[in-house]
Amino acid sequence: MSRLKLAFPYSGQQVKSIDIALLFIGLFILLAVFYHFRQITEESSYWSVRVERLEKKQPRTTTTTRSRATPRTREFSQEISKELEKANAILNQVNLPWEALFDSIEHIITEDVALLSLQPNVTNHTLRISGEARNMAVLLDFIEAMEREVIFEKAHLVSYKIRQDNPHRPIDFLLTTVWNAKP
Repeated sequence: MSRLKLAFPYSGQQVKSIDIALLFIGLFILLAVFYHFRQITEESSYWSVRVERLEKKQPRTTTTTRSRATPRTREFSQEISKELEKANAILNQVNLPWEALFDSIEHIITEDVALLSLQPNVTNHTLRISGEARNMAVLLDFIEAMEREVIFEKAHLVSYKIRQDNPHRPIDFLLTTVWNAKP
């Protein structure tokens, strides 16, 4: 194995002029940034003092405009309350046990049943499932397995159709179930 020689600077080594130039450029940039920061801070304090003065003057001179702004304020507060209701509805949807729902479905699904769509209705906790089963016995077994799951209640077969165009004659189905959000 060959040795690696490293050249570290020592006390007798000369400092290159480029090193000194870079040091001075860095110091100049630092001073420029500090100066700019000071200007921005002074300007910010100037504007905050000016805003405070205007806010102190405003209530005394605008008594008539305040009465005009009240319906507008009510309008804004109604808009804000509507937005808050929408946000709460979205939070309720996000906080539902989605993982438990999908785990239960994955647990009962077999290779003889293909799910084509899941349509959860969050407001009334119902779930519409459309899919395809190999035959009627497999479909009925799937519905029974769904009723045995704790998270599902009242699984009902809404419609089914035997596909005549396919030689295996699979069954297209649509079923609904109540999705218990708190198993």
